[in-house]
Amino acid sequence: MTVAHETITLTGNLIIGAQDVRGTDGEIAAVDPRTGQALEPSYGLGGAADVERATTLAAEAFATYRQTDPDVRAGFLERIAERIDGLGEQLTERVQAETGLPRARAESERARTTNQLRLFASVLREGSWRGARVDPGQPEREPVPRPDVRQRAVALGPVAVFGASNFPLAFAVAGGDTASALAAGCPVVVKAHEAHPGTSELVARAIQAAVRDSELPAGTFSLLFGSGPGLGTALVTDPRIKAVGFTGSRSAGLALTAAAAGRAEPIPVYAEMSSVNPVFILPDALRQRPEELGAAYIASVTTGAGQLCTSPGLVFVQDGEGADEFLAAAAEATGHTAAAPMLTSGIREAYDRGADALASRESVQRVAVGSAADDIACAGQARLFATTGDAFLAEPELHGEVFGATSLVVLVRDRAQLERVVDALEGQLTATIHATTADHDLAGGLLPALELKAGRVLFNGWPTGVEVGHAMVHGGPFPATSAPRTTSVGTRAIERFLRPVAYQNVPGELLPDELRDGNPLGLWRRVDGELGRH
Repeated sequence: MTVAHETITLTGNLIIGAQDVRGTDGEIAAVDPRTGQALEPSYGLGGAADVERATTLAAEAFATYRQTDPDVRAGFLERIAERIDGLGEQLTERVQAETGLPRARAESERARTTNQLRLFASVLREGSWRGARVDPGQPEREPVPRPDVRQRAVALGPVAVFGASNFPLAFAVAGGDTASALAAGCPVVVKAHEAHPGTSELVARAIQAAVRDSELPAGTFSLLFGSGPGLGTALVTDPRIKAVGFTGSRSAGLALTAAAAGRAEPIPVYAEMSSVNPVFILPDALRQRPEELGAAYIASVTTGAGQLCTSPGLVFVQDGEGADEFLAAAAEATGHTAAAPMLTSGIREAYDRGADALASRESVQRVAVGSAADDIACAGQARLFATTGDAFLAEPELHGEVFGATSLVVLVRDRAQLERVVDALEGQLTATIHATTADHDLAGGLLPALELKAGRVLFNGWPTGVEVGHAMVHGGPFPATSAPRTTSVGTRAIERFLRPVAYQNVPGELLPDELRDGNPLGLWRRVDGELGRH
């Protein structure tokens, strides 16, 4: 089906199932970070009663939605994608107004959002996500007969999703957490990020329409607005919610994780929180192309005003041949970088505090600052700093994330100090190595340590780009995430919202189709340990 472009009138209401509800716990309005002007309409904030209503509807919907044929759910995801495409220019303009992001970024993020919805539709139809395993019974086995045991994955239950500030589409209302939860068979209640409520409402209307078009229970999806921790905590601690997807700050992620762990029934929180994404430029690569690497480094740091979870906040180079040229090229690129609007005034203020804290340290040298922009209300200037390996190892304060276009170059003495630096790092989303073949001995020595520190290890690239596919991992050890065994990007994200169930000696006519003899669905299954279509 192709959906014609239509203009949606923004209401400022909560969307609870099929109903519009005006929140009565205060109001918020989006602010254009380029101009500082408030945007219409204002949005009523939800409270505990709204959380209860949304989660009750979700729990009621779960009984039906989890049993829907995967092809029905696939069609539902595709309808969401079509509806989002049908929002056309209205969505692009609202994203820009609420975030200050350029048109190209808004359009590419929309494409990423709809593509991952369609990707999960293809996953549902392919079927391996079901995790079908069959160990046929062996009644003749001695001394104890083997029972017939069969396993499949089932949905966890209603999921709470928290929209991110820095990805108003791809990690928001219809982003990866929502797409993977809906694919798994879990109704979703989204807490929209307060910085882009209009964008959130537009996308929520697309999902609401797709729920209706697919004839699914109204409680399959709801959207809530709230400011501060109150509504979020109420959502996470509601007994009907069975899992949480979150992207945001470490402090907020830890607070939600603690609240979920403190419930009478603890639930998993899949929180992406904090990462500085270290880059290691090895000696021969540094000698061969210092200027090229310096310029490319700053291009990565300043992408999206540095407001990406994969922005390279730390770069390690050996203090030797090529180091001065690398720093000079990075400084020149920083100086030529125009200030760009940050997402909100609060994010800009936090960025300034973090960058100023770095600049105030005696062990840190300010290398360069980007140009200012007095005509942009929430402008963030690029900043580049440098320090030594000794200082980095002695001062844990240098290891933290500054969310924005700031990065720290660490000049290490030798291989031994570089290896000590890797050991000192926290968990990360990414780690990057720039190397030539002459560096492969050193690179090979670093890899075993880096794979324990990061969810994704890159060679000769930059981490500010996450391909949505089957092999991608966007996760990592704490504090990058609260659940290092999972990913929030890529098709394995569906696994977060499923759990395995074993069926022992269940009569064949009562078994789910994916576990029946003869494999009526034609799935890839592991039968008595052997993988195949049998």
